[in-house]
Amino acid sequence: MAHTIVDLSEMSAGLNGSARLTGHLARPEGPGPWPGVVVVHEVFGSDEVMVRQAERLAEAGYLALLPDLYSDGGKRRCLVPTFLAMVSGRGRAHADIEAARRTLAARPDCTGAIGLIGFCMGGAFALLSANNGGYEAVSANYGILPRDLDRALAGACPVVASYGARDRSLKGAAAKLDDALTRAGVPHDVKEYPEAGHSFLNDAENAPRLLRPLTRVANIGPEPAAAADAWARIEAFFARHLKPGG
Repeated sequence: MAHTIVDLSEMSAGLNGSARLTGHLARPEGPGPWPGVVVVHEVFGSDEVMVRQAERLAEAGYLALLPDLYSDGGKRRCLVPTFLAMVSGRGRAHADIEAARRTLAARPDCTGAIGLIGFCMGGAFALLSANNGGYEAVSANYGILPRDLDRALAGACPVVASYGARDRSLKGAAAKLDDALTRAGVPHDVKEYPEAGHSFLNDAENAPRLLRPLTRVANIGPEPAAAADAWARIEAFFARHLKPGG
């Protein structure tokens, strides 16, 4: 598996996104081509934990691109507008995610089939991106639900989603999402894990050290057993919708 930093600035600027945008590209071994997956990071940014999520997808046979939504100014300057874009469904972050998708689709080592996976804040972006026509499937992991859920999911691509029952900020979200996807007639796989909280798919804590006592109290962090099952579901779902003959 090879990985590198790529410059997405020209593409994002052309879409009225960030003037400066970089991303981490994880590429499987071998000649390809492979399906692509855009990876959208948590609120803490494009850190080592998120990079490993991209690398895990590359190991599963996907060309994975993790755009750093805080590239143009750093986390302090970009966090609030990125979060507002997540809530409103409009803003620069959506253009940056689209720039990552188009970059993958244009690569000769990509089959043209593109998925999106998001974690935490990225999970919300995944749900907002599901009906834009650019993805074969999305994976939303403990993402806030769109305000108008039925409208956001109308015409959506297939969705696989995972939530933790111990996540106090998203009580009942899994059931609401499952019901809405059923109403919309969207193929889906939604599961809530009784033993898990927020960010349970991470393989390590990634909150700033000073915040970790608070995140532990709030049930934010790894839960290996739930993560293993969720990853198995995600990989099976993506293989079915992104890989030839799936």
